[in-house]
Amino acid sequence: MTDSALDLRQDAARLTARLVDFPSESGNEKALADAVEKALSNLPHLRVDRHGNNVVARTELGRAERVILAGHIDTVPIADNVPSRLDEDGFLWGCGTSDMKAGVAVQLRIAATVPEPNRDLTFVFYDNEEVAAHLNGLGHLAEAHPDWLAGDFAVLLEPSEGQVEGGCQGTLRVQLRTRGTRAHSARGWMGANAIHAAGPVLERLASYEPRRPVIDGLEYREGLNAVRIEGGVAGNVIPDECTVTVNFRYAPDRGEQEAFDHVREVFAGCGVVDMEVDDSSPGALPGLSHPAARAFLAAVGGEPRPKYGWTDVSRFSALGVPAVNYGPGDPNLAHKRDERVEVALIGHCEERLRRWLTD
Repeated sequence: MTDSALDLRQDAARLTARLVDFPSESGNEKALADAVEKALSNLPHLRVDRHGNNVVARTELGRAERVILAGHIDTVPIADNVPSRLDEDGFLWGCGTSDMKAGVAVQLRIAATVPEPNRDLTFVFYDNEEVAAHLNGLGHLAEAHPDWLAGDFAVLLEPSEGQVEGGCQGTLRVQLRTRGTRAHSARGWMGANAIHAAGPVLERLASYEPRRPVIDGLEYREGLNAVRIEGGVAGNVIPDECTVTVNFRYAPDRGEQEAFDHVREVFAGCGVVDMEVDDSSPGALPGLSHPAARAFLAAVGGEPRPKYGWTDVSRFSALGVPAVNYGPGDPNLAHKRDERVEVALIGHCEERLRRWLTD
């Protein structure tokens, strides 16, 4: 890309297209972080700080309340869907359009065009959200500069189709191992096949009935699924080890330990010799009864919905900052080859946020 500048005077849809045309797969966000930092540093009403490829900008007007608008700048791997393109039906196509460069564009537009908000604002742009939890830039900010994330309420501009989505489900990834005894496949009776031993694990998954608990009026939907299976040595060897990786998406009324205990209970008696947690991030309760959340919901309208996926509202919740998801993207299109966002919805979210922050 020959021009590395961001023009925050562009409307949010054009700015979204510009952001999409900055490839920023997880781990390669520096160019976009540089552009975001430069654009925000040109705004005299903001203080701008940076930690790694994470950029934080703040107003310091002495308002009674501080609101955080946060979004990640990374995407999943590009799937022949960059550069962006606009179709005749009013959809912008491209990697990250929905998750979540449309939301980041709204953040940038609010930062540029609302110099005197009715609440002090903190804008957080962070890296590595789409990969393992220990790489997450918001987590790094919470560890290194927790004061940068201090606030009374947070809005995470994750894709939610312009509707408030409360809380988020937790995610737990566990590796289940079965073992056997190697042997020549011509004399298979002399060994014990570890892949065959994983059969009861798959049967238990196939018959699993997930909960659908209602929390604060929102119905969450849990899910337990195999996401990877590994085993085998060679085409003529009975394998002595097999690993089934399962992902448990659990409602926010469970804690991390409770979630792991549930997985262990589900697979009891299945011949699993070892269970290892590969990744874990807790959920967050909806928190819609908090006064700031009620005021935000009243301002933007609509009926709140549960967030089925994991988002960083969980990290804000752990910091004691109530948070909701609210962004223009469609979560059902996130990570897809045909990812796209409705242009009208980008402007809709921007204007509703602007009204909330200026009325």
